[in-house]
Amino acid sequence: MKLIKFSLYVLSFLVSSSVMAQDDLLDMVDDPAAKKKKEFVSATFKGTRLINFHTVEVPGKDMLEFRISHHFGDFNSGGYNFWGLDGGATIRLALEYSRNGRFAVGFGRSSLDKTFDGFFKYKLLKQTVNGSQPVTITLFSGAYYATIKDPNMATAGYDKYQYQSSRLSYCHQIIIARKFTERLSIQIAPTLVHYNLVDFATDKNDLFVIATATRFKYSKRGAITFEYAYRVNEASKTKYYDSVGLGIDLETGGHVFQMFVTNSAGMLESQFFGRTTSSWQNWGLKLGFNISRMFYVGGRKAAN
Repeated sequence: MKLIKFSLYVLSFLVSSSVMAQDDLLDMVDDPAAKKKKEFVSATFKGTRLINFHTVEVPGKDMLEFRISHHFGDFNSGGYNFWGLDGGATIRLALEYSRNGRFAVGFGRSSLDKTFDGFFKYKLLKQTVNGSQPVTITLFSGAYYATIKDPNMATAGYDKYQYQSSRLSYCHQIIIARKFTERLSIQIAPTLVHYNLVDFATDKNDLFVIATATRFKYSKRGAITFEYAYRVNEASKTKYYDSVGLGIDLETGGHVFQMFVTNSAGMLESQFFGRTTSSWQNWGLKLGFNISRMFYVGGRKAAN
């Protein structure tokens, strides 16, 4: 039943995008000649990530993005922990670079499980204003390597990370987005997460997810954001929850400041898609923020 819902969700998104391809964005163009040109839609999303999830965006040509992400502890930890601000925080530092504005490579390090990550993104198709290409499609592939020591080795009598391959996990996505108007952008991403090591022998190594994201721009420099990940299959006996987040984007010059609440402690696809242990229904929410800055790293342009 979950697989059927998943398929219908993807199908309905693609159909609605095609049907509406000739509408809203053309209204933003006053020059009739511009409608005939193959002009690409810009800034479907403001950043390469929304809250936790990757977007279809990649850095521009010869641009390097530096990103700091921070999640505090759970609200439901109570007043003694100042509702999550006193402890349980996770942080990630990351860089992402694109030479041509379509293919990007990135890497980072997260405090959760002391994990290093690397990824590739490629913007395969770009949405056009005239509707000839109704959506933007970006391919994503990431790998994650946890360097944490097994905390249960002394009691269990063995090291679950005795094989280095057990520390690895992977994620692959087809990210599909459409900018419906100057204010509204919606994204959907069929996702596969693979874990080399699982909690129990009966657990599945592969998790299928449908990740959705929405951005609504309420002012020139502000937007409301929402993301939700629907796990198609229950891959583990351990109780995990769908990842959800709600936030705001604030643009300040070359910076983008994102503040949000999310139920996911992790900031990597292998963590928040398949290993979210808090439920938003029990106020297992965390305050968080992202700060990103773009730097131009190309050579100087030749003077005329």
